[in-house]
Amino acid sequence: MSNIIATGFSVESVDGELDSLEVDLRRLSALGVDAVELGLTSIDLIAGGRIIKERAERLVALTGGFPFRYTVHGLVSSNFMDPATAGYQLQAAKALVEICDRIGARTLVQHGGHLRADQPFERAEADRREREALFELAEYAKPYGVVIALENIFTTEPGQYRQTPAEIAETVKAVSHSNLVALIDFSHAYIESTYRGLNFREQIRAMARVTGHLHVHDSFGRPQAFYKGFYPQEFTALGIGDLHMPLGWGDIDWEDIFSELNFLPDTVLMMEVGARYRYEQAECLERAKRLMMLNNGRSSLAAE
Repeated sequence: MSNIIATGFSVESVDGELDSLEVDLRRLSALGVDAVELGLTSIDLIAGGRIIKERAERLVALTGGFPFRYTVHGLVSSNFMDPATAGYQLQAAKALVEICDRIGARTLVQHGGHLRADQPFERAEADRREREALFELAEYAKPYGVVIALENIFTTEPGQYRQTPAEIAETVKAVSHSNLVALIDFSHAYIESTYRGLNFREQIRAMARVTGHLHVHDSFGRPQAFYKGFYPQEFTALGIGDLHMPLGWGDIDWEDIFSELNFLPDTVLMMEVGARYRYEQAECLERAKRLMMLNNGRSSLAAE
């Protein structure tokens, strides 16, 4: 049984329009990619929770011109724990579910939420709010055949409340909806484990059994702290932060991880290694395909 069914790269617009997205899609098609994750909130497709009809139609026409298996990345700033905006975010996420259906995408990525440092006594309520919103979104997505993938994020401000990767897995289990799975972002888990003094491998093991989507990009697991680089390449030079580097540039042992963990059926391995590394993407693609074969071989043995 092959649990990981496809691999590819994420893409987004550089200016809010579809033209730059089309350039990347054509390049990835020539590269032989079979799956693409669309960062659709980098494009003006939704206004106040409503789909902009003409732009959505243009997106459908564009994506229909390629044979990719599509997934969609939802709001990068998503935060169902925030009482002030959770309702608006849920409206936008539901609109994204409808767009997913129109373009044939069956996975919508949703970031885990957070609280500010000055909200320490609101954690139980925030966790409850997020679970209720996730259930409502998953229930909304069910008739469309879209699965919500809850992604683990890392602490971005001192004192911030974020769920650990293991806690993200517990949230998915607690919601217990067939259209909600976990999404392991390995570098995010590595950074958060370093920051909190947790065991990185134990954290991703806790997530794997409920995971149906993967974000793969390399790093050294070093929190950014207060460092401010001038150029993005300066963060890479120091190995600090959420670097989204090509596979092999950091120190994550991908082969060991993929030889150990089992994921849910129909999992997509999505590399968040963007056009900045266009010359390294072909090599990344080949390595990702080897990781798929390695993991699927393990999955087959485990099923026997």
